[in-house]
Amino acid sequence: MSSPENSPPTHRRAFLERAATGAVALAAVPLLTRCAPAAPSTPAAAAPADDEPWLKPLAGKHKQVFDAPAVNEGFPLMFALAYLNTMNDTYKLKPGEAGAIIVMRHMGIPMALTDAVWAKYKLGKFFNVKDPATKQPSLRNIFFNPKAGDMLMTDASADKLLQKGVVIGVCNVALTVLSGMAAANGGAKPEDAYAEWKAGLIPGAMVVPSGVLAVGRSQEHGCTYCFAG
Repeated sequence: MSSPENSPPTHRRAFLERAATGAVALAAVPLLTRCAPAAPSTPAAAAPADDEPWLKPLAGKHKQVFDAPAVNEGFPLMFALAYLNTMNDTYKLKPGEAGAIIVMRHMGIPMALTDAVWAKYKLGKFFNVKDPATKQPSLRNIFFNPKAGDMLMTDASADKLLQKGVVIGVCNVALTVLSGMAAANGGAKPEDAYAEWKAGLIPGAMVVPSGVLAVGRSQEHGCTYCFAG
């Protein structure tokens, strides 16, 4: 058999045309695939529930995620309490029918750290949070076990919300970056500061891979969204 190169010009031209047509068709396959409607996603199957413990308590019909990228004078906590109270009072819900998760990310994570971490790493100065009693940068977490006057609504303190079943998720990315930035305040290496901050979370708070991930996954889990920062 003669090769296309040795064929008469007409045959060679036909061969090249067919080859070009085939190449275009092959090139179009991935394009068509990309343009095809995506199959319905199944986010619940993307990660086993055991790998996302912050989602487990959110089993009720009504649930909301409070996105807290800043301390905002403790309003992320107060928003969560207001949601639960008004949902329960307005719709006469049974216990467990309404739930909330506060995702503390970015500059909102100090609300989930203990007094010891606040004092050692001077978090009041770092995050610009003043102690209402001294009017100086706070050396304690005024949003956890607060004194009278620490918060506008002490019933919304982190410890009381945790007792009500509210989930508090803490961004691991922010925990890593900010502990490293503040490490010198406590005379520690960045890796040691991170270990202390992680161990120094208030009892009941849970580390999430990232705040934005937890905000997204909470919504996929059925939570409505509230910006709280």
